[in-house]
Amino acid sequence: MAQNSAAPAPAKKKQRKSQFAGMSKALVRRETISAYLFLLPSLIFFVGFVVIPMCMCLVYSFFDMGINFSSATFAGLDNYVEMFQDPVFIKGFWNTVLIVVVAVPTVTAFSLWVSSAIYQMNSKVRSFFRCVFYLPVVTGTVAVTVVWKWMFDPYNGLLNQLFGTKGYDWLGDAKTAIWCIIMILFTTSIGQPIVLYVAALGNVDTSLIEAAQVDGATKLQVFWKIKWPQIMPTTLYILVITTINSFQCFALIQLLTRGGPSHATDTIMYYIFDMAYRLQRFGYANAMGVVLAIIIAIFSAIQFKIAKTDTE
Repeated sequence: MAQNSAAPAPAKKKQRKSQFAGMSKALVRRETISAYLFLLPSLIFFVGFVVIPMCMCLVYSFFDMGINFSSATFAGLDNYVEMFQDPVFIKGFWNTVLIVVVAVPTVTAFSLWVSSAIYQMNSKVRSFFRCVFYLPVVTGTVAVTVVWKWMFDPYNGLLNQLFGTKGYDWLGDAKTAIWCIIMILFTTSIGQPIVLYVAALGNVDTSLIEAAQVDGATKLQVFWKIKWPQIMPTTLYILVITTINSFQCFALIQLLTRGGPSHATDTIMYYIFDMAYRLQRFGYANAMGVVLAIIIAIFSAIQFKIAKTDTE
């Protein structure tokens, strides 16, 4: 009996092989070429504007050079050795880590909470709130930063009027400047995650939710056991994008503090800009860019690993 029950399996394998063997090689080749031709424009763009600049950045990081490569001299690992002995870079590194560690979980958790509340409303109210929260993203970083700069003004700012601290320079105090940057980054980063979470919650299988409610599951159990696994891909995307944006925080610092006071708001990204375009040390700036890319890759890999563990 065991031999007879196991007999059909090899027959299916043979049939499957015969189907693939019967396919026209010319047809497969033509479809493959067509697929690559459709991908060619994106591939050219990716190679020209991502792969080649990354390779150039890696090569230039081993040179001591200004804006003109003809005057470059080979420095080996000197730029990397100097980087890890540079107190300004170390300060910028820890400021960057602080921004990422505080902003990313806060943005993700707040966006999920707001999205869960918005999704329970009717469609018109839901669209209104999505528009309101997404407005800072559409407006642009520069315009939003100008508004915040007025709010932080020591004498005419809204915050000093609310707290009764007229004359206090929020951005000029090393204790509060970095937290002001994080707060502004938070307000400009929640729009896209909220829109994505509302869309993800709309794709959750309602039949599973109804079955769980019939079985007596609480709202927390429904969320944790049913909704959370189904919105995990969206959460992973939001975590990675928010992490990259936090690491690359630049416009806020350039417009508000320029790294001050006393490098209290310096980040790796701003220090790269400062070294490259103010001090004309492009080799050193490229070395910091390589290190920043490695750090972002490590953080993203950790997030992928944690998300994969949660879904298993």
